[in-house]
Amino acid sequence: MTTTTSPGNPTDDSGGIYVIAAHPHWRDSRVNRRMLAAARAVPGVEVCDLYGSYPDFAIDVETEQARLAKARLVVLVHPIQWYSMPALQKLWLDDVLTYGWAYGPGGTALQGKDFWLVATTGSPEPSYHPQSYHRYFFDAFLPPYEQTAALCGMRFLPPLVFYGARSADEAEVTAHVDTYAQRLGSYPDWSEIEEIDACVACPVPEADRPAESDDMGKVVASTFHAAMTSGLASMSAANESNSNHEGTA
Repeated sequence: MTTTTSPGNPTDDSGGIYVIAAHPHWRDSRVNRRMLAAARAVPGVEVCDLYGSYPDFAIDVETEQARLAKARLVVLVHPIQWYSMPALQKLWLDDVLTYGWAYGPGGTALQGKDFWLVATTGSPEPSYHPQSYHRYFFDAFLPPYEQTAALCGMRFLPPLVFYGARSADEAEVTAHVDTYAQRLGSYPDWSEIEEIDACVACPVPEADRPAESDDMGKVVASTFHAAMTSGLASMSAANESNSNHEGTA
């Protein structure tokens, strides 16, 4: 099964679209599965089915960063699960958007790019209300996405959300998928883009980031190696001294 689709005849290698689609159970999907297929049919769009590409959750960070680097628009497509994203999508963010590459000192690889969330919910829109069982308007769950974009210097575009995916009729699903495909195909010629302010800078001071555990491990290993080398050298010198004394006795 093909899990990643390369862009078809892109006009600009640095101005393409990278769609990261994450659904733990594609067979049960009514809307996301069709959006995945629709994205693959749009020229200039590269699509990655995360759960199909990384079933063992071992993400190829270098490959993902290379795809992001050449994209102009990054799109996350997934169902909302417990007011957030599927587990593998979160792991993708953790592993791929690294300090020094995506944010922090020297982390400028994504600056100036656009970030677009395309999400579906199982519950209908009225359920996202202070007087209903989700207790908040849906916008209350967007700050983590917005700030992720901001920290990486990306512009957060208005999300495309399809509510009530489980109960929507066929006409609604078809209209939504068509809108999604049309938006992908017409990017960046969206009327609202001109009205969106550029992302504010969110610099992360180096003092706020202690050494990573891997770095600490390297330091400990290096120190241990130096100590062992010094110890072996001392033992070798002692043995040589003893040998000389025995030879002259």
